[in-house]
Amino acid sequence: MEKVLVTGGAGFIGSHFTRRLLQDDSITKVTVLDALTYAGNRKNLQTALSSPKFTFVHGNILDRALTLQLMSEHDAVVHFAAESHVDRSLSDAGNFVSTNVLGTQTLLDCAWRTGIRKFLHASTDEVYGSLPSGSAMEYDQLRPTVPYSASKAASDMIATAYFHSYGVPVCVTRSSNNYGPCQYPEKIIPRFVTRLLQGEQVTVHGHGEHVRNWLHVEDNCQGVETVLRKGIPGEVYNLGGGTDLTTNELTTLLVRETGASTDAITYVPDRTANDIRYSINWKKAEALGFRPQRDFQEGLAETVEWYRQNPDWWPVPTAVGPAAV
Repeated sequence: MEKVLVTGGAGFIGSHFTRRLLQDDSITKVTVLDALTYAGNRKNLQTALSSPKFTFVHGNILDRALTLQLMSEHDAVVHFAAESHVDRSLSDAGNFVSTNVLGTQTLLDCAWRTGIRKFLHASTDEVYGSLPSGSAMEYDQLRPTVPYSASKAASDMIATAYFHSYGVPVCVTRSSNNYGPCQYPEKIIPRFVTRLLQGEQVTVHGHGEHVRNWLHVEDNCQGVETVLRKGIPGEVYNLGGGTDLTTNELTTLLVRETGASTDAITYVPDRTANDIRYSINWKKAEALGFRPQRDFQEGLAETVEWYRQNPDWWPVPTAVGPAAV
């Protein structure tokens, strides 16, 4: 595996993963395919542009002719491109189905026809739905509750179906909530940080008791690379192992890190179908060598400082309501 195509590589996780690949001497070519929608940003790839191994292609994963051409020039595909914001999926579900389901199917079909050696499909723990107790295993039933997670669950099943039906060497990763620098400020951590730094209010859904597992983006990228290299085709791997926090606990930490006041917190009615708790068992990926490294308190402090030093990332979309987790 020397030549890797990364879809959605100008986004938050994709750009971190692209930079990681470029540091690997065994990788001779990295191409990013990105449609540069609102959450994709060329600035995320500034350091990559100086590498002779790097190429950027502005295009859509639904463009079959383009994806066929790119697939024929690479050994492996890492598929991050997706619509991923829950609130946006509630107001525009069709766009999520088009990108996440049909886009993934287009890529898989091109991978089959060009003989790609490895196809990694990045997904989310949200496909398992809410878990009052325990942790989801990779073989557990999928119970998505909103259009976003439903579209990801559908794309997961299409991915594994292409392995069983056509022999495409697919692996699926399902990660918990990622955090870190360069995340578009519609998700809860960057949105709350940027608002608190400006002395504005932050809004918490319901009573703030929703539980999420937080995994630093670099740890997720380490897990994705581990599965890309060592994962068994046709298998699914959970990537978790970070820190479990309620929204109240997370918000309190963000208030402290930004030096804001708890008076900045406002509670609003809960979102439709807001899952109370996500939790995944990640022992299967651990057996491959996946080990989260980042301490959450340190990682969060570094993330807050990054946004403090990069105010050009502060403008926050107001049309989508409270931040999604």
